[in-house]
Amino acid sequence: MAGIYIHIPFCKSKCAYCNFFSLASESKIQDYVEALKKEIIARKTYLGNEIVKTIYFGGGTPSLLSVKNIEEIINLLNKNYEIVSSPETTLEINPDTIDREKMSSLKQIGINRMSVGIQSFHDDDLKYLGRRHDSRHAMQVLDDLKHSGFDKITLDLIYGMPTLTEEKWNKNLDIFFSTGFSHLSAYALTVEPKTILGQRIEKGDLQNISEDDAIRHYNILVERTKENSFEHYEISNFAKEGCRSQHNSIYWKDVKYLGLGASAHSYNGNSRQWNISNLTKYIQFVGNSNDYFEKEILTKEDKFNEYVMTSLRTSWGCDIRKMETDYGERYAVHFLKNVKKHLDSGIMLIKNNNYILTDEGMLFADGIAADLFL
Repeated sequence: MAGIYIHIPFCKSKCAYCNFFSLASESKIQDYVEALKKEIIARKTYLGNEIVKTIYFGGGTPSLLSVKNIEEIINLLNKNYEIVSSPETTLEINPDTIDREKMSSLKQIGINRMSVGIQSFHDDDLKYLGRRHDSRHAMQVLDDLKHSGFDKITLDLIYGMPTLTEEKWNKNLDIFFSTGFSHLSAYALTVEPKTILGQRIEKGDLQNISEDDAIRHYNILVERTKENSFEHYEISNFAKEGCRSQHNSIYWKDVKYLGLGASAHSYNGNSRQWNISNLTKYIQFVGNSNDYFEKEILTKEDKFNEYVMTSLRTSWGCDIRKMETDYGERYAVHFLKNVKKHLDSGIMLIKNNNYILTDEGMLFADGIAADLFL
């Protein structure tokens, strides 16, 4: 099985914290869609004979595309790839770019999962983050979603910003749980130097984030999701039983995926490649040359390190048997030698030969993974 990701880089405005490739413009949407179609055809052999089970429109703001454009992309994917009859097909949406009528039309063309960038239900938080929508938009989109007929809906929330008190964070979670939606993605705010947020904090225009606040918010999140019977199946992802994101799970399970569009990444088991983060050059080169992407052949060490990094983010953890089978005894011995101190410290446990981080350990996943790299 495999997945396909389509990057849509257009936005009405750039969010202050955003470090993804996106543009505060809609002027070249049609040219971009035509280039995407060319790439879909050009790369139809990339996944080999793998059957595609997930399609994910991410961004940027994919909900800025017309229903017609999205339908054209889906139809062309079906013509050029082996895709299961009802793939999990996700569209990321922002509250100010969609209404109930468009939701209904999207459902009719095959979108069956909505990922909503709410981030917060409080206006001062949204202003700090540089979001276009306000709390009224946020509540309206929840109401529209409830009446849209979608049974797979996930919300994005952000914690750790200085405007977010524990009381307000609990209120955000209260509203989410009241929806009955089965999936939540919750991210700790990080400040990247070249973002608008990073620059404004450096100038002293905005208050910086607090790691202590973020940890308190994380602990509340973990406790509240457990109380509401959500599985913490990846550092930032929580789901009711049977409601995990199939597409995102691909990234953490060493499964092949194809990334289409400017800045999109792909993985076929032996190599990774990534498209250029330049809209004009992407549109110019796709279909005419291979200058729109770069490629890296992965060594066994690369694959081992990536397996450790991605699997430690999950509730199933690192499987020592997989290490021995896929990478060899030397890798397994290295892992066992270096993992002992993390077991002794109590931030990691062993379950059925799998090495799994505790809730506390998840806070330090990147550092622990780096410590286990070969």
